[in-house]
Amino acid sequence: MRLAYVCADPGVPIFGRKGSSIHARSVLGALARRGVEIELFAARLDGHPGPDTPLRAVHRLPRPAKGDAAERERACQAANGNLAAALEDRPPFDAVYERQSLWSWAGMEHARRHGIPGLLEVNAPLLEEQARHRGLADEGAARAAAGRAFAAASAVLAVSDELARRLSAEHDLEGRLQVVPNGVDPARFDPAPPAPGRPFTVGFVGTLKPWHGLPALAAAFARLCERHPDARLLVVGDGPEREALEADLARRGLTGAAELVGAVEADAIPSLLARMDVGTVPYGGEAGCYFSPLKLFEYMAAGLAAAASDVGQVSTVIEHERTGLLCAPGDPEALAGALRRLAAHPALRARLGRAARAEAVRRHGWDSVAGRILAIAGEPARVAA
Repeated sequence: MRLAYVCADPGVPIFGRKGSSIHARSVLGALARRGVEIELFAARLDGHPGPDTPLRAVHRLPRPAKGDAAERERACQAANGNLAAALEDRPPFDAVYERQSLWSWAGMEHARRHGIPGLLEVNAPLLEEQARHRGLADEGAARAAAGRAFAAASAVLAVSDELARRLSAEHDLEGRLQVVPNGVDPARFDPAPPAPGRPFTVGFVGTLKPWHGLPALAAAFARLCERHPDARLLVVGDGPEREALEADLARRGLTGAAELVGAVEADAIPSLLARMDVGTVPYGGEAGCYFSPLKLFEYMAAGLAAAASDVGQVSTVIEHERTGLLCAPGDPEALAGALRRLAAHPALRARLGRAARAEAVRRHGWDSVAGRILAIAGEPARVAA
């Protein structure tokens, strides 16, 4: 199969460090391992393909300059012409797979025009996120652009049930909507036992953004330290909430107990997870949870016990008391209670970690995700009129 993989989003560096980057490369690599010949069309690269993401060709799409929001939005819309021309300029593809971006529709319309499968992967309600967190100059144009992409797609792949419900409420996707959660490559992680005498270490991996529940994590860690003063917090990732998190920890007198290592390359994640005893997913529940958190699958593959909010897809991935501990979202005391249990009972941590690792291997590997994608691509196309 010849596949065009499209990512016109200037905020997703395909070969960068962000979670979206790891996700994109993981999908590309898993499809390539199944014999798919892939050409990449992307607005932002930030590097070059490695041996895990073999690509037939890489095509750079226009990337709008930073500046006035309205000008950037117009530039993103105009870039559809460049994408359409680039796709037409290549030998025929058997399918187009696109990571949805807010202003891109040319990939899905190319697939419909040529009568080939057009798979639109949706990771978040992009219009809502853009308007709330980054600003949107022309909401009407954004809705129209999204409408064109959704209308042309032969299949829409949402990463969670909650996201699928939101999409169904906004678009006519009858017969075309599938839920395909994120995954992990278990072979990257070695669930070795912790080094003797190591302090109990609470971990978090991810971009430090408002919806990740970092204030609750800081408060829960403070409560943990009241009983376990030698406990440590290891935070992997960077983002707009880093300064607030550092200030919060400082106010609580916990600066010396916490290590914020910042953003790291994907290859560094396994060794950092090996320093943790528990991985946290401290989402709040006020805005719903439409995520399919990569961190959760990585914790599981690393054999870590998870202390996670009982929301969204997390609730379906983690089986309480078997593969992790679920707690009330946005409740520092509930999270602290889970952390205290795990700190006091190493056997419990080990049991949960073993079960989580087995579940990651059995159900959540990227190769399984790629198989699902290819199965959907092989289904008869059904596109809205």
